[in-house]
Amino acid sequence: MNPIRLIVGLGNPGKEYADTRHNAGFWFLDEVAHKAGANLRLETRFHAQVARANLHGEEIWLLAPQTYMNVSGQAVVALASYYKITPEQMLVVHDELDLPPGTARLKRGGGAGGHNGLKDIIARLGADFWRLRIGIGHPGDKNAVADFVLHRPSQPEEKLIRDALDQSLSTLPLLAAGDMAGAMHRLHTKVQVRRQE
Repeated sequence: MNPIRLIVGLGNPGKEYADTRHNAGFWFLDEVAHKAGANLRLETRFHAQVARANLHGEEIWLLAPQTYMNVSGQAVVALASYYKITPEQMLVVHDELDLPPGTARLKRGGGAGGHNGLKDIIARLGADFWRLRIGIGHPGDKNAVADFVLHRPSQPEEKLIRDALDQSLSTLPLLAAGDMAGAMHRLHTKVQVRRQE
């Protein structure tokens, strides 16, 4: 079992992007930092906001790349190389078009699914890292995706996304301990039960 040593939240820097769907990874990272009492600070050598957090007795790095989304891998590689963190010890948190709002899924490996942040990380590191996929829904037309992800969700959608983030936060003790199967079971079962109600 490999405990998670690095949590990467994907998003675009700048106030104009802060509330957009594409920044769901940043939203999650902010919540983790808040829970851990950690402060994300700009570290220019890592091209990112970085914090060292103590989560359930484990030291975990938090990383919010301050490059734009399509070069997110630059920050991930810089910190991972410096602290000798392997891909299987990383959790990358990102918005997911293929899941509806209110849904979150944990998986290891796989393709980028058209997500530019994942594409760049995979190009630089390979695909063997964990992903926490936060559902934001799909606009229904692939030509509308770029505009869709760079806009704020409606209030009902945002509440669902925030609910999924809360569900995901409940898996942190398991992620910190390296119990990925337990984390997947807790997250996926909770989501399924919630959707059946």
